[in-house]
Amino acid sequence: MKHVTARSKRVATKDCRSQLCFSTALATTFMATFKRKCASLCPTPFEGQICRQYSSGSAYPSVSLSTPLPGIPKPVFASVDGQEKYETKITTLENGLKVASQNKFGQFCTVGILVNSGSRHEAKYPSGIAHFLEKLSFSSTAQFESKDEILLTLEKHGGICDCQTSRDTTMYAVSAEVKGLDTVVNLLSDAVLQPRLLDEEIEMTRMAVRFELEDLNMRPDPEPLLTEMIHAAAYRGNTVGLPRFCPPENVEKIDRKLLHKYLQSYYCPQRMVLAGVGVEHEQLVQCARKYLLNVKPVWGASTPANVDKSVAQYTGGILSCLSHEDDFIPFAVLNMMMGGGGSFSAGGPGKGMFTRLYLNVLNRHHWMYNATSYHHSYEDSGLLCIHASADPRQVREMVEIITREFIQMTGTAGEMELERAKTQLKSMLMMNLESRPVIFEDVGRQVLATGKRKLPHELCELISNVTASDIKRVTTKMLRSKPAVAALGDLTELPSYEDIQAALSSKDGRLPRIYRLFR
Repeated sequence: MKHVTARSKRVATKDCRSQLCFSTALATTFMATFKRKCASLCPTPFEGQICRQYSSGSAYPSVSLSTPLPGIPKPVFASVDGQEKYETKITTLENGLKVASQNKFGQFCTVGILVNSGSRHEAKYPSGIAHFLEKLSFSSTAQFESKDEILLTLEKHGGICDCQTSRDTTMYAVSAEVKGLDTVVNLLSDAVLQPRLLDEEIEMTRMAVRFELEDLNMRPDPEPLLTEMIHAAAYRGNTVGLPRFCPPENVEKIDRKLLHKYLQSYYCPQRMVLAGVGVEHEQLVQCARKYLLNVKPVWGASTPANVDKSVAQYTGGILSCLSHEDDFIPFAVLNMMMGGGGSFSAGGPGKGMFTRLYLNVLNRHHWMYNATSYHHSYEDSGLLCIHASADPRQVREMVEIITREFIQMTGTAGEMELERAKTQLKSMLMMNLESRPVIFEDVGRQVLATGKRKLPHELCELISNVTASDIKRVTTKMLRSKPAVAALGDLTELPSYEDIQAALSSKDGRLPRIYRLFR
């Protein structure tokens, strides 16, 4: 064993020696170059400097790291102009299309088209059109024979594409190299305005939608289904209460003719924003004029007069608030203050272990599986929900615990927990806005909804200005409205809607007592 060790040491020493020789050769070459540079800049050593002697016999002046070298031009540093703090630039083209951009220096960019169109606009159509359009995105177009050809085109610029639909927005996005901006905007224009919608593509989409609906019902996580149910209960049969996923009975009803009729109403320039992050604004505007200004869609001239402009009608729910009102930021802070999560968590900093749903619910009731607060915000309304789960035998007790938490929201929030919630919200906002795709979505959604964008420091200032009285005001306003309840699973012990409403109207949030002679 000793012999092997000694040998391995010798081998290691030999390897290190060869590596050292190589490094010395590099250093010798570098020093020779450096000496020539110094000789050209300062033929004689600086006053008071010491020349160091090397084994090769040559000498070079010891250059100070704190004294500027003579003969070097004065550096010119970049300065921030007064206009530069308004980072997001917006231009409206002659046809009504808005172009918004924010420069984020780097090799890649994210560019996309956002359309003011989603499941909430399907009141006059069979539900599920937005779901179909999401699956049909980036298929064959007038210029590209198939989705494979689109992906190969993007591959040349290291790009990827995606389409997402929500209740009020459809978003087509591409991330690629900045050098391929012209190709990307051309591709986006073709994908949005010139889709072929072939019969075989629609049939494949029908299969994909059926599979997704089956998968939705088989998932162990019930959150997507509960989100659908709570929206349906809060906005019964209107706007954001319409189903986001295509109902099974509508899968066969949706065809090319119906899709074209819908696209003709909602896919018009006035309802679109071309957003880009990591690109020069002038270059993006130039591409927009080239590919989006005088383009006739495949479905013909747009008829925006048929647009459904219904305002969300609240029929029941945990709250109804406008995202443009002064209440929006306090509700976001309240959501962070409630926090919560699952009973199985590693904990640690930033996990929300000091939020109310952790301290008052999960830490005190071991049988609770989950208690989480959610905040859904839309252009003209919003929802604050608490999602809780437990054993079916303890559903009644679980509901009472949650109603008590809602009632306790109306109390005065402690200074420490309020500051913690505000700090956590600002931290989450700034951390998310480090990501280029998130900045793109933020720019696009804000410009689409309001025509302008609030910058992160403006939002942080609004968050800092939230007080305990703001929280109490919005909570009191929230609890005046009727509750909406969505439940899934064994509901034998679920209290009646009237009992839940009575609990939320009481001072302590307790459910009416039930006296049973036999259990």
